[in-house]
Amino acid sequence: MELVILSGKGGTGKTTIATALSELAKDVVRVDCDVDASNLYLFYKGKDIKKEDFYGEKKAIIDYNLCIKCGKCESYCKFDAIENCNINPYKCEGCGACTLVCPKEAITLEEEKSAEVIISKMDKGIISRAEMEIGSEGSGLLIAQLKKNSREFTNKEDIIIVDGSPGIGCSIISSITGANLALIVTEPTMSAMEDFIRVKELCEYFKIPMLVCINKCDINEEVAEKIYDLCTKGNIEVVGKIPYDDTVINSINELKPIIYYEDSKANKAIRAMWNNIKNYINNLKQNK
Repeated sequence: MELVILSGKGGTGKTTIATALSELAKDVVRVDCDVDASNLYLFYKGKDIKKEDFYGEKKAIIDYNLCIKCGKCESYCKFDAIENCNINPYKCEGCGACTLVCPKEAITLEEEKSAEVIISKMDKGIISRAEMEIGSEGSGLLIAQLKKNSREFTNKEDIIIVDGSPGIGCSIISSITGANLALIVTEPTMSAMEDFIRVKELCEYFKIPMLVCINKCDINEEVAEKIYDLCTKGNIEVVGKIPYDDTVINSINELKPIIYYEDSKANKAIRAMWNNIKNYINNLKQNK
């Protein structure tokens, strides 16, 4: 069973909830697909047991023995990555336009290391994650590799919990590919609601069953009610309403999952949500 946790925008509390649910699950494999801001591993102490270089990007390289400095490559580059026949690797998108227009075939695309993919072993399972190179961006191929790596350590009874990155881009599409269930974490603000609608439509397009968690649900009860109504009309179950709780700030600062703060309102609400998610998962299995 693969549960992917999504949010339409950053700052909704997605990673806090992903960490908490990972602690509550009995047999779990964690995948941190929020590669541009990977921080799930910070909550755990463990040992890296596997490291591999990942080459997911291509950059243009000029052979100056062939280059005649005609300037065609610079005029065709839409990313302003070429100036005076020198390529800025941080601007180059590897599109290949320069290789097509070069009259001397002096420019080629070469693979460049964009990340290091890592498997970390902890007391409770493993984390599949990546450390990006400076200036590199997350990609669907990298996310797919992280998920593939996690499955090497997955038993039949394990649940894979995927912490996806915010938004609806390529990385998100790769994150939900192969998932059995999505949990969308949103918050009651107008911007979050609009972004929630976009990620909901993405899951609908790819036919991924989804549940919804309204985090910090009491900061704007009117908007929270609008989100709840949207879910009701779309026949989507709201499995959790997490109240705003200052203890979450302590949890982040102390790198300690929120479920270990007994008096926390958020802790109690997340535990109740996990029970709802487990019931939904059991129903999914029974209906297969």
